[in-house]
Amino acid sequence: MKFNWGTGIALFYTLFVLVLVFQVIKSTQYDNSLVTKDYYAEDQRYQEHYVKLLNSQSLQQDVAFKRGIHAVEVQFPGDMTGISGDVFLFCPSDSRQDKHIPIATDSANSMSIPLEGLKRGKWTLKVDWKSGDKTFYKEEVLII
Repeated sequence: MKFNWGTGIALFYTLFVLVLVFQVIKSTQYDNSLVTKDYYAEDQRYQEHYVKLLNSQSLQQDVAFKRGIHAVEVQFPGDMTGISGDVFLFCPSDSRQDKHIPIATDSANSMSIPLEGLKRGKWTLKVDWKSGDKTFYKEEVLII
């Protein structure tokens, strides 16, 4: 078989179509979900989040995180009373693994969060709480 310019053009277009089909198949298999489902609503509420961050930075005693083998202990400041809110375990690699845990503190203003059932990897522990008339927010990276 003689290789001429017509054969070269045909091979080029055939290869181009095969690469294009391969890319389309790969792109349909990729999970391109957003971090949160209501992304735009979250963006509108950013000012509230910013106020929570400022309140957290103005605390005399910061929230402490102690990681144990089977649990993470969240220690809230001792002068806070009536703590309520939510702890969000955020898994950046798989949104189906995310967990919401309501805050339930003991008499020492601490809370234990079990790590059983969580897959290995990077997690972000997001604590959103209220004490009195102020709201607060703190997050910590957690490697399991």
